[in-house]
Amino acid sequence: MTPTVGDGAEPPHIVVLDGGFSTQLSCHVGHIIDGDPLWSARFLHTHPNEVVNTHLDFLRAGAHLIITNTYQASLDGFVEHLGVTPEQGYALILRAVELAKRARTLYLEEYEDCIQDDHVPLVVGSVGPYGAHLHDGSEYDGSYADTTTVQTMREWHRPRIQALVEAGVDLLALETIPCQEEAEMLCDLLREFPHVKAWLSFSCKDDQSIAHGESFQKVAKKCWEANPDQLVAVGVNCCAPSYVSALLKGINDDRPHSPIPLIVYPNSGEKYNPQIGWIDRDKCEAVEVFIQEWLDLGVRYVGGCCRTYAADVSRIRNQVNCWRDRWRFQAKYQANLNSNNSAVD
Repeated sequence: MTPTVGDGAEPPHIVVLDGGFSTQLSCHVGHIIDGDPLWSARFLHTHPNEVVNTHLDFLRAGAHLIITNTYQASLDGFVEHLGVTPEQGYALILRAVELAKRARTLYLEEYEDCIQDDHVPLVVGSVGPYGAHLHDGSEYDGSYADTTTVQTMREWHRPRIQALVEAGVDLLALETIPCQEEAEMLCDLLREFPHVKAWLSFSCKDDQSIAHGESFQKVAKKCWEANPDQLVAVGVNCCAPSYVSALLKGINDDRPHSPIPLIVYPNSGEKYNPQIGWIDRDKCEAVEVFIQEWLDLGVRYVGGCCRTYAADVSRIRNQVNCWRDRWRFQAKYQANLNSNNSAVD
């Protein structure tokens, strides 16, 4: 990335996300979480203090925001798998935000002497896909969109979003969405909460397509244009890091003066086998080796998803800092070059 004249000395603001919540939570609860029908959302009910400590891990690692462990939270899911009432299930989603806010308060107290008011971490409400609660693997390919009406998905999502908004999240994460129909519905549903902003990120099966098979770039652009006032970014999450650059490259070529802000938080590159869990870690390049390339492509929100720990977030933050330093150096070099050329003229 080469800064242009007039950019000034400061690089674009980059937001560092947290990592895989269930991955880091497992360090506190001492057992595997992946594969649970409620995923990490179960621990809102059973281990609230460990939820707080997991958020704290990411804040201490350098994350600018923390995402609630509500990806797989729903009223139906809590009723079925915890035996609670719908009202109690709703209260658990409220609790998720309260626990994240508690972690933020503890972090601010811990670092009160070195945190400015404009750097207070955000609390982001996770809104995972409809298919996650089916617990049949369909969230990985979006096949449920072929048999589920848009209205059914809308009615399922509405109360969970309502709870997150009521609890006072700063932002929503409409994340790991595998299919176009659900993504478009969520962008429309967001209008029912006009004062709330969100990002939209897709799960992708390769370096061109979202999980259900549609073109990532076409769907991402369509969704952005459908609700640019409320979306803060679009992008990908929980896909292999090796897919990301090809997925994003050229997406803003036709929008040089109003580029779409991009968000990326991939998994570690490991593959998930439902029978035995995560495999092939030894075959993966670390997420941080890709960070500067992604920032050059216009990514402005970056972090990790499944199988990324707080330590990985620290390494991502370091790479962001390195990129910012490089940006400043290039900007200064360009300014000096322009100044010398003006003097010669």
